[in-house]
Amino acid sequence: MRILVVEDEPKVAGALREGLQQEGFEAVVALTGEDGFFRLHDESFDLVILDLMLPGRSGLQILETMRERGLDTPVLVLTARDAVEDRVAGLDTGADDYLTKPFAFAELVARVRALLRRGSAEETLLRAGELELDRLARTVMRAGTAIDLTHREFELLEVLMRNAGHVVSREMLARDVWKETMRATPLDNVIDVHVARLRRKIDSDGRLRHIHTVRGVGFVLRPEQT
Repeated sequence: MRILVVEDEPKVAGALREGLQQEGFEAVVALTGEDGFFRLHDESFDLVILDLMLPGRSGLQILETMRERGLDTPVLVLTARDAVEDRVAGLDTGADDYLTKPFAFAELVARVRALLRRGSAEETLLRAGELELDRLARTVMRAGTAIDLTHREFELLEVLMRNAGHVVSREMLARDVWKETMRATPLDNVIDVHVARLRRKIDSDGRLRHIHTVRGVGFVLRPEQT
């Protein structure tokens, strides 16, 4: 998978390139908006990591032109910390996801993987441990037994299963399940309550635990014997 990183801070861009390459991706760096813009139209990429604040041509201008020309390459936008208006503007312009600076590299990689899966042929069935989730029928089975989930619980489990083995932060769940562009303590509490209910439904027998809490970060779906 080829990823274009459009980032004007050389140290950040270099760290992203090195980290992505260690994760098995081919990463190409553009240090200006102009360079990124022309690379997008001269080369083929599977995903773009796009900083909004760029010299020459802004990230929003690049994104707007991409979508106007029908280029549907997934775009992960990088925004300044707490710049809510930047996040909203990026999503409204056609970004597929956003991440605020500073960010944890592990979360960036998780979001990259999720976007690449979303951009490829979507799986109808997701499986992890004893769980099977059917996206089309909207059913969940554990070891052949149906589990009754609410709409929100189903969406929550789908995000966790799509990122099985990788930590999913509360910010990711707020964005992908609750469609909120800004985390807040009350929403974190709501997320924790829903995860607890989901955990009780799918891990009630105690033989195999699927959902685990990563203290201070979020949650991970990783089947483990108890």
